Amino acid sequence: MKTLIRSFALVAASGALAFAGEWSHDWDAAKAKAKELDRPILINFTGSDWCGWCIKLEKEVFSKEAFQSYADENLVLMEVDFPRKKELPEDVRKQNDKLDKAYDVEGYPTVYLLNAEGEKIGPEIGYREGGAEAYVAHLKKLLAAAESERG
Repeated sequence: MKTLIRSFALVAASGALAFAGEWSHDWDAAKAKAKELDRPILINFTGSDWCGWCIKLEKEVFSKEAFQSYADENLVLMEVDFPRKKELPEDVRKQNDKLDKAYDVEGYPTVYLLNAEGEKIGPEIGYREGGAEAYVAHLKKLLAAAESERG
């Protein structure tokens, strides 16, 4: 019985840790996780299977160890996808449409840092040249500036 409880605790803990560095597709869950961990949300509005700059951002930044390590420790990741070749569940599609309108997204990729309430805490980031290390350095600057504004 103790082994079973320990195994369950390990699975539960690893699931919580895995969520930290994985892209959520559930807005309410992402906000709850950001509040629980006291971390900002990096929200990525993307056309994952058709937008050239989105694919480039994924390939050059989001898929790299430097970004993933930083995100695991410092961010909650939220992907708001508008694919053309795959079908999203109806509830996710509706949620994504609402988020797209709420943040007045005009093109993809659009990336923001948000607080746990979903308020922007910096300017739009989008794609940036220089790879994952440069992207992380830029995120750190934006978060430091937001922190100093908060006082």
